[in-house]
Amino acid sequence: QVQLQESGPGLVKPSQTLSLTCTVSGDAITTNRLYWAWIRQPSGKGVEWMGTIAYTGATHYSPSLKSRTTISRDTSKNQFILQLNSVTPEDTAVYFCARAITMPPYEFDYWGQGTQVTVSS
Repeated sequence: QVQLQESGPGLVKPSQTLSLTCTVSGDAITTNRLYWAWIRQPSGKGVEWMGTIAYTGATHYSPSLKSRTTISRDTSKNQFILQLNSVTPEDTAVYFCARAITMPPYEFDYWGQGTQVTVSS
């Protein structure tokens, strides 16, 4: 059974960096042809794909967030990490990590439960 679990601070101040970790169990993030994504959903709005790190370590970002987003990984801990710089209150959302089994358009088959992040002073 594949499980993903997001962790990180629930409150971030404006202009600071949001950092979240996704810990994966039941599968290795280096498994061939798997992709690991960050997705967010502001309250009352649709989901927004932020970016993906592939089994190779290659990254792919949403054009609208590319300038502020970095996704990295720690293969020794089977984790991948999101960093979003220069946050504003508009970055307040529930953040999810997910596994994709296809190249774009990504098809997500496993999701974490999500973690609320609020940007506020």
